[in-house]
Amino acid sequence: MGRPSRHDADHLLDVAVALAAAGGPGAVTAVAVAREAGAPSGSVYHRFPGRSALLAALWLRTVERFQEGFLAALETMPATEAAPTAARHVVAWSRAHPRECGVLLYGAADFGERHWPAEAQERLERANGRVAGALRALAGRLGRDDVERIVIATVDLPYAVVRRHLVSGRAIPESAESTVADCAVALLEAS
Repeated sequence: MGRPSRHDADHLLDVAVALAAAGGPGAVTAVAVAREAGAPSGSVYHRFPGRSALLAALWLRTVERFQEGFLAALETMPATEAAPTAARHVVAWSRAHPRECGVLLYGAADFGERHWPAEAQERLERANGRVAGALRALAGRLGRDDVERIVIATVDLPYAVVRRHLVSGRAIPESAESTVADCAVALLEAS
């Protein structure tokens, strides 16, 4: 049995998250990840053949981890509870994972999406398609044809609250969860 790797892909991506949170997407290079991880650069290149593959893996792992709970709220909650629960998830996840949230506050394009390997671009398209489908399905379950209002209630509004706190360097208060949930309900009941 071989020795377990000291520098597995998840550890290297954890380091990349920290670099991105501190210095933005430009700070994430194979050399910087290797240096911060205390790993030989070959360990990084063995797992990520180039910077675009590293950035793609960083973005995809982060967004998929976030989307797991977001999708669970949209797809498993009763229709009237789904939007406020999804909005609450955005804030709760962001508070629990401020570095990863910092990554998502950029965007895939900031992480060089157009240069990603085709497989990574397809994976992102599938992930985003699943979210779009879940939002449309929720609109249908609520008997609404305005998906945009649901996107504002579950994505835009909670991210605005999260962004304001993270950009200012302040922790997201626990009360923000109930605030965005209440706003989601009010927005969807207003029409």
